[in-house]
Order: sequence, then C-alpha cells, then structure tokens
Amino acid sequence: MTASHAYRRCEEIVRTRARNFSYGIRLLPAPKRRALSAVYAFARRIDDIGDADGPAEQRLAHLSEARTALRGARPDEGNFVLFALTDAAQRYPIPLEAFEELIDGCAADVRGTTYQDFDDLLFYCRCVAGSIGRLSLGVFGADDPKAAAPLADALGVALQLTNILRDVREDRLAGRVYLPSEDLERFGCTLDIDSSGRFTDAPHRLAALVRYEAGRARDWYHEGIRLVPLLDRRSAACTAAMAGIYRSLLDRIAAQPAQALAARSSLPTWRKTTIAARALAGVRT
Repeated sequence: MTASHAYRRCEEIVRTRARNFSYGIRLLPAPKRRALSAVYAFARRIDDIGDADGPAEQRLAHLSEARTALRGARPDEGNFVLFALTDAAQRYPIPLEAFEELIDGCAADVRGTTYQDFDDLLFYCRCVAGSIGRLSLGVFGADDPKAAAPLADALGVALQLTNILRDVREDRLAGRVYLPSEDLERFGCTLDIDSSGRFTDAPHRLAALVRYEAGRARDWYHEGIRLVPLLDRRSAACTAAMAGIYRSLLDRIAAQPAQALAARSSLPTWRKTTIAARALAGVRT
C-alpha cells in the first residue's frame, strides 16, 4: 500500500462520515488536508467501535486493541487509516497520545457513564473533542503552540457540547444521557421518554434546559475562536469554517428547542458552503 492510496481512503471517510468537518478540511492545502483526514479517519474508527452493537466487553476489548495498535512501532499495511496516520505523524508534530484520551472517552460511553455536574461533563468533552482540537493543531501549526493548545481544546469542547444538544433524543433512545444530573434537576427534567419515543417532560422546561446548555456552549466558542488569529491563513479558514458551521447549528437548536428535541437538527448544504466561503475570504462567521 502506498501513502497516497491510504490518504485517499481517509479523505473518502471524511467526505462521507464527517460532512460538517469536511467543509473546513477542504480549505487546507493538500498536504495538511491529507494529514487531517488521517486524524479524523482514525478518530471515526474509534467512535465506531464505541457505537457498535454487541456486548460492552467486546467493544472495550476492541478499544484496547486500537490503543495497542496506536502504540505500535509500525502499522500493518492493510490498516490504511493507521498507515496514513503514521505517515502524517512523521510529517507534522501530531500528538498521537491524545487519541488515548479519545479512547478513554469512548470507553466511558460503552460503560454508560453519566455526569453529575458540568465539571464531570467537561472532562468527558475534553477527552473526546478537546483531544481532536489538539491533534488538529499539530497539523495546523502555530507560532505559539503553548498558547494555542488550550484554545484548540476549548473549541473542541464547544463543538462537543453542540453535538450533545443536537443528539439529545437520539442518545436517549440509545440509553445515553450526557446532560449533567445537576442541570436536569435544576430545570425539573428527567429526559424520560414514552412508548412513542417522545420526552415526557414539560416542553417549556426542556426548552429552558436546552437554552441554558447552549449558553454554556457559546462561552466555549467565544474562548476557542481566539485560536483563529494564531494560525496561518488556510488553517485559520479551516478552523473558522468548522466553528462557524457548528455555531450556526447551535443557534438553530437554541432558537427551536422543541424541533431539536424531536429530530436531529442540521444545516442545509447552501448554509455550510456559505460559511466555508466566508471563512476562506476572511469574513468572521
């Protein structure tokens, strides 16, 4: 297997499995686009293990195997994702150890971990998404990596909080609850569902809960977007496009909580394309 073939396979995964991110990644120059595609393709593999059907013990064993493979000196050429990722890590200072945090977060999902307060949830978000921010920063590069790393982490947290709000119903139907118990109690919500899969909580209470959590996410966007000026133009455009798409999605969820809790929210393609184009042109989104 050649590196170019492995990268092409990773880019296909990004196009088909990480569509929101793909709008930003395509703004990068080819070498960085290939490297970041390898990062996201490996992250997707880890996520898929956590989300797969089957016994928890089996999924935890597969996550352990992914950790062992990540630590291996040379990847199997048949594993095109790891082959591409290893090549990318030889070209860019990608902190591959951050993937172990992602594995830890996915293991928490498999175990059905719940979160008592926001600090608990924040730790999880940093594992599964702050880690991706720091891995991406390894590809982007920054004049001051020490200052940029916590901002990349913060932006990852913002994106993950948005994902959690987008997927409240889908996650609940799968037996997962990410919103902190403390917050549910504060707004008088249980997230119980009836036989038709609808929430039994009063709609106005659910709406207040969603808007409260959206406000938290906005605070993390406000912090994380400070990363953009620390990056080169194309990396900044990539980051601004991703952040802009997810921030626009968050705004939609906060504006229409009932719809977001009834079905998964998404942005139309034209809106994503517009945000990416503005990011590349240097317009703040």
